[in-house]
Amino acid sequence: MGLPTPDLDDRRFQQFVDDAKRHIQQHNPDWTDHNVSDPGVTLIEAVAHMADQLVYRLNRVPGKSYLTFLNLLGVKLFPPTAARADVTFWLSAPQPDTVTLPADTEVATQRTETDEALIFATERDLLVPPCSLERIARIPFDRDPQNDTSSIDLTGQVRAERDVTVFSNPPQAGDALLLGLSAAVPGCAVMLAMGSQVDGVGVDPRQPPLVWEAWTPAGWAECEVEEDGTGGLNRAGDVVLHVPDGHRPSRIGGHEAGWLRCRVVAPFPDQPFFTTSPTIRSAEAFTIGGTVSAVHAQAVHNEVLGESSGAPGQRVRVAHVPVLADDPPLVLEVAEEGGWQPWSVVADFSESRPHDRHVTLEPSTGEVSFGPAVREPDGTLRQYGAVPARGAVIRAARYRSGGGRAGNVSRGTLQVLRSSIPFVARVENREAARGGVNGETVEEASVRAPITLRAQDRAVTVRDYEELARRAAPGTARLACVGMSAAESGENAVRILVVPQAVPDRGGRLRFEQLVPGDRLLDKITRYLDERRPLGTRLAVGPPFYQGVSVKATLHSYRAAQSAQVRARALDALYDFLDPMTGGPEGTGWPFGRPLRSGDLFAALQRLPGVELVDEVLLYPSDPLTRRRGDATDVLQLSPSSLFFSFEHDVDVIGPS
Repeated sequence: MGLPTPDLDDRRFQQFVDDAKRHIQQHNPDWTDHNVSDPGVTLIEAVAHMADQLVYRLNRVPGKSYLTFLNLLGVKLFPPTAARADVTFWLSAPQPDTVTLPADTEVATQRTETDEALIFATERDLLVPPCSLERIARIPFDRDPQNDTSSIDLTGQVRAERDVTVFSNPPQAGDALLLGLSAAVPGCAVMLAMGSQVDGVGVDPRQPPLVWEAWTPAGWAECEVEEDGTGGLNRAGDVVLHVPDGHRPSRIGGHEAGWLRCRVVAPFPDQPFFTTSPTIRSAEAFTIGGTVSAVHAQAVHNEVLGESSGAPGQRVRVAHVPVLADDPPLVLEVAEEGGWQPWSVVADFSESRPHDRHVTLEPSTGEVSFGPAVREPDGTLRQYGAVPARGAVIRAARYRSGGGRAGNVSRGTLQVLRSSIPFVARVENREAARGGVNGETVEEASVRAPITLRAQDRAVTVRDYEELARRAAPGTARLACVGMSAAESGENAVRILVVPQAVPDRGGRLRFEQLVPGDRLLDKITRYLDERRPLGTRLAVGPPFYQGVSVKATLHSYRAAQSAQVRARALDALYDFLDPMTGGPEGTGWPFGRPLRSGDLFAALQRLPGVELVDEVLLYPSDPLTRRRGDATDVLQLSPSSLFFSFEHDVDVIGPS
């Protein structure tokens, strides 16, 4: 498919003539005869005809030349961005030795009759070391866990299989049970086998007021609970924890170990709390898996690109495109007398000296260019970058190819282990992959080019901040720049609201945690804008405030319609209409700060097939964290930095009588 014909100038013959006549009125008011019989008007029409022909030819410029013009202006098409996901490898059984999963281990989605498998590769080595439980201690809520005299050692009693209380009696917020592992297990999944005879101590086993944490150099970091078979330490069972990547050994109570802790937290309103302390009589720990980041790409090693011609400015291409923007994106080597010599990828040759082993890379096309020879004003040739000797073999020692929106797969879809790794039983992505963006089109670049030229890589206006933030992180779903009040951070302050890409689960629903951008994404945008903001301007980059909303609607269906289908369509319509990324009246995401009225939902529900009448629509403000909702209302207001988030919707469908 060829590039579309650009429309660089949409003016035509009559517009040129009219513009010239308006200039006559401004600069020569004595010229009053503008009829076609006037010789001056005849000259204007002749020039306008020539200009019209030039514009016509200009608009016939091939797409490749158009891209060249953009490159001359410093505007290059953004290459595709690869999606990333944390992938968990589960062991078939606890192993006595460390299990190593090397970088570039490949996992994939299931291949179907219509869709090819999408391949992801791990970005670093993953070590899954064995561990055991060496120490158990209790820390009351009013003690310092780092003080050697604060902890109460329970190790001997548990090993003797005696029932011991793990918290104060009655428990208080801040009480903690400390578990010392024989080794730190960063990024690993740990199973804690807990034995207990106490069943039911006042809490809801589905939502106990407990949090599991691991010690890191930055302090206690929360662990993700994969499974809690104990129901909040209420009964014997297994607790499976995903330990954060920063887990490190530390000394607590005079004993050095990889420490985990289970801490009592204050309950939410109406949340049941402990009446008595739970007890344990046995405990063991095992490492059963590990998690590592994977990227939607395939690694290519030792690909021969050809032989050098010995001429300046020669070009070769890699076989697999687009090339992922790693650091470096390509490891290029050239065969010389001393063996394979590495060459560095640079942005351009402006600072390259004649003997510097430099090349440039175009990620979208995979084109590798060696330094050119440029003739100077005095007639001499200046070489920018070295030139490989004639006949020297050129190879790509390593690069990764992939990217695009197709890599944004939902959670639980990366289930195929393509690399052969012993002791690994299964693999999964516990969260959806995100960050995949298709390469920029010519139309998108033509819209971006004027903004880029006007901003000159400096953030001054609201649009400048948004455009530069999008350039720093093209994988975000939405970006908005809003002002901050003086009460928040003083004068000359701006806030960048970031909505990350989120892939709905298989049921088509978004979860609240999917809409919270990660620290890595926020830091990337902050660093990029911080270098381009005016001196004295304060910058805050973070997520918008999400106002949870629950909708209760009552519908009447036609006689021929099935109530179950109408209800399913209505629920889908509510979730779609309030979607922060694709909802709203325009389908481009709910507008920041726009209030929600019950009448908006009346209109969205009334046009559904099978709906005869929308009887009632009630709105409830909800909190996704506490899972509570307020009183019914007809209007929900939003601040300029807020978006709606669908919490829970309820639809009643009344069939024909």
